[in-house]
Amino acid sequence: MALTIVQQPLNMVPAGIFTTDSQFHRIPAGQQLIFAVSDDTIVAHKYKVKFVAEVHISGGAINLSNTNDRIGTFKTTPNNAGVGIFDLRPVLETFVKPDNDAPLGSSYKLEQQRSLDFPLHLIDRFAMPRNVAQFFAIKFYVEYSDDPNGEVVTTADTNFITSNSWLMFNGVLQPDDALTLKKGNYGYDLIRFTFYDGNALQFLSNAPATQYARLTDYGTIPFFNMTGEGTFGQVFPVGIDYSIYEFFEADGSAISSFQVNNSVGTGGLDIASSSLIKEFSDLMIMYAAMGPANLRQHNTGMEALFAGGTVAYYTIQLRNDEGDYSAKTTVNIICPNLKGYEGIRLTWLNQWGTWDYYTFTMKSTRTTSTKRIPYQQQGGTWNESKFKIKGWKGGKKNFRVNSTEKIKINTDFVTEEEGVWFEELINSPEVYIVNEYDATEVSPYDTITNKYIEPVVLTTSSYVKKTIANDRLMQYTFEIEKSKMQRTQAV
Repeated sequence: MALTIVQQPLNMVPAGIFTTDSQFHRIPAGQQLIFAVSDDTIVAHKYKVKFVAEVHISGGAINLSNTNDRIGTFKTTPNNAGVGIFDLRPVLETFVKPDNDAPLGSSYKLEQQRSLDFPLHLIDRFAMPRNVAQFFAIKFYVEYSDDPNGEVVTTADTNFITSNSWLMFNGVLQPDDALTLKKGNYGYDLIRFTFYDGNALQFLSNAPATQYARLTDYGTIPFFNMTGEGTFGQVFPVGIDYSIYEFFEADGSAISSFQVNNSVGTGGLDIASSSLIKEFSDLMIMYAAMGPANLRQHNTGMEALFAGGTVAYYTIQLRNDEGDYSAKTTVNIICPNLKGYEGIRLTWLNQWGTWDYYTFTMKSTRTTSTKRIPYQQQGGTWNESKFKIKGWKGGKKNFRVNSTEKIKINTDFVTEEEGVWFEELINSPEVYIVNEYDATEVSPYDTITNKYIEPVVLTTSSYVKKTIANDRLMQYTFEIEKSKMQRTQAV
């Protein structure tokens, strides 16, 4: 029997959704990525048998005969059933990571990233991340010896088999995420993130469909971009072409709407220019502007609406040229707190490798803890012709003082859906404070480094899930600690 792949991750993309659907199999990198191969003839009749997995990773179409994108070769011995089983998650997941910087072509206050570096969270319109997704494929073959002491040979050029090409992205699966099982292959259903059979594309987030933000809050909304027919041979297969923003008064009366075009010549991301597309994977996941600060800084019409004070909420929806629409996300405008509480907006890495946001509007308490390094100082001069007493010298002194700031933050009353969502905040490895919009900045905006995004760690170690039945009105308290210490002079 020839070399055979007997198990691999289940492709959950329905046949026909792409022209060459095998090139668009999507899979979270943070899950068990099990591949099993067998060759009954070699296992039964040869010695020193090992199955070999040659892993290739690239941002574009993978050619398994080319070694340029080969990142490693891994081997395993046959198990009692004569099968070689690989879990490639520990290898593959290291090749995707979060995007924090806005990539080339994105704009901040209409200044494109060609001349300005700025955080991803501040984009005006669209951004295509560089690191969150990559393609991979695997070439399997066998090595063996004809006798117990003979030379080991491989079938790399004569008897090999190749896997599909997969798009892996920086998502993770939790133990309670339901999997689909077909013919021994497991997969997670990602179809809700895709336009298919009348399905309204969902955003790459578990956030509630209704969110809240101040007029000065930044935020983005992520989505799978390649959602229709296309092949690797096309620069830009069917993707998201527009983001649509509709504005409403408190009673639901429509005020205005804007359609932002993701194409050349509109001031948006120049997505059709191959000079901006380093790799095909850049196009697979994208971000659109979501926060009021993002919208007002690139469109005078939206700025005027927000300044008018009548906008109570607005909706965000995506559309392609084929007339497919995404689900809607509603953003309610948070009114200034009458008690003067300081608002703290956090962003964190969510389950799907993208970013979620929440503004904590109730009481926050800042505490600074200080660590001092003391020493004993002499009380005068010892290296001159006579000893001189200096009244300001001597005794215990601080050589260095390092201070760390902690902030205890509180939500307003929240829903059960938001309470479940906060579990991702507790479990997230990356959390940041997103500071507010500054209308006083002037071009070329070269003073924004370290200004808007502050790294923090969540120090809250326990989370109690609340329900309306048990707790009636629900609020949550978290504690964060700034990652960077405040510095002082060394003496």
